[in-house]
Amino acid sequence: MSFSIGQKASFSKTITEQDVATFAELSGDHNPVHLDENYAKGTRFGARIAHGAFSVAVISTVLGMQLPGPGTVYMSQTLKFVKPVYFDDTITANVEITALRADKGIITLKTECANQRGEKIAEGEAVVFHENAKGGEK
Repeated sequence: MSFSIGQKASFSKTITEQDVATFAELSGDHNPVHLDENYAKGTRFGARIAHGAFSVAVISTVLGMQLPGPGTVYMSQTLKFVKPVYFDDTITANVEITALRADKGIITLKTECANQRGEKIAEGEAVVFHENAKGGEK
């Protein structure tokens, strides 16, 4: 498998109420902005929103399953949250290789997420390790 600067991949996931409830149970994050409709109505968002970690999870899916793919190990991820994710929004994560360090098997990727309306909800950069990146383009 070879990698090149400019190579892209994406993955989409619709975030459901059940997803948010399950994540709250798994993580212990029971913030009422995610779980309590009455509370959330009084916030600047006007409704419940998904945990920010869902954007990271959708990006992680692209990295681990598509580009670079199985065997990818996260080294770092920066992420700026631009807009909230509401229940039943479909998040599409897009990644693009911006740099390769073949001697170490390190790949840097631009990471962005958008909702079904094409509005950017998060943006950042991931640095990952992938054994198959060794020896490729620098």
